Amino acid sequence: MFGFGKKSGPAAAGDPPAAKGFFGRLKERLTRTGGWLGDLLPGRAIDAELLDEIETRLLTADVGVEATDRILADLRRRIARNELGDRAALRAALGAVMTDILKPVESPLVIDPSRRPFVVLVVGVNGSGKTTSIGKLAKRLKDDGRKVMLAAGDTFRAAAVEQLTVWGERNDVTVIAQATGADPAAVVFDAMQAATARGADVLLADTAGRLHNQGHLMEELKKVKRVLARLDPAAPHEVLLVLDGSQGQNALAQATTFHASLGVTGLVLTKLDGSARGGVIFAIAEKLKIPLRYIGVGESLEDFGVFNAAEFVDALLDGHTPGVP
Repeated sequence: MFGFGKKSGPAAAGDPPAAKGFFGRLKERLTRTGGWLGDLLPGRAIDAELLDEIETRLLTADVGVEATDRILADLRRRIARNELGDRAALRAALGAVMTDILKPVESPLVIDPSRRPFVVLVVGVNGSGKTTSIGKLAKRLKDDGRKVMLAAGDTFRAAAVEQLTVWGERNDVTVIAQATGADPAAVVFDAMQAATARGADVLLADTAGRLHNQGHLMEELKKVKRVLARLDPAAPHEVLLVLDGSQGQNALAQATTFHASLGVTGLVLTKLDGSARGGVIFAIAEKLKIPLRYIGVGESLEDFGVFNAAEFVDALLDGHTPGVP
């Protein structure tokens, strides 16, 4: 259970007390995968050689050139002002600038109760974790007291409909589906009509995974958006892109293309437990500035949490930094 309380007015689908335990698990996962910078910080002179090594580590972790340059420029300014006299000061400076990059995209999903149903269109490439993220998000929203319905818009894979149906049964929420091969736009259209008729608060619409460079499939998603707009000109109210954090700079390319085609309004970054390369989160934040709603660090419900910039950075920097406050 996520322990959400009902909220008046537009409410964030997140909860700080639950996030604390979640980021404890995040720190454990990052420690298990080796961490980023911890073994560099203790016992090293703070000089140009160390900064070069930090730069290499950041780029290897897919932080991206722009974000890495911003981090290193900040550290060099501090060194020039004699502000980094020890490793604790260096760790604090790193934490501050990294948090500054991520803080603007720290933005929980807000469900506007005046929009019923509030439609969340979930998109992404194959294997990014879309359907699983929908199931976990449905659980969070239902625990928050909202009536949730699911639309099985991935009609290309029979297994996708089955997987979403399992999540629906597990969460006791209705799933609207049609036969394999049906028009995804028709499925989502029917689901929105059903959600409206049944007084649902939120409709989460799954879609087939597609590569960001498959133009005809991106056009299909645009069609889904147009069809939803026939029932509510503001729908979908959220276009949620699910990215695999282990994909590195390819995830940035995906985000860029999906955003240009669909106007992505929020991100979910999954599979951060399987790779130390989740630094693409910084690259996306620096370049695209799309709100980051949730991150995933494992398969269980408890491994899916609301993104918090400061706690994420602390988990990165504290994983292998013994003795540093």
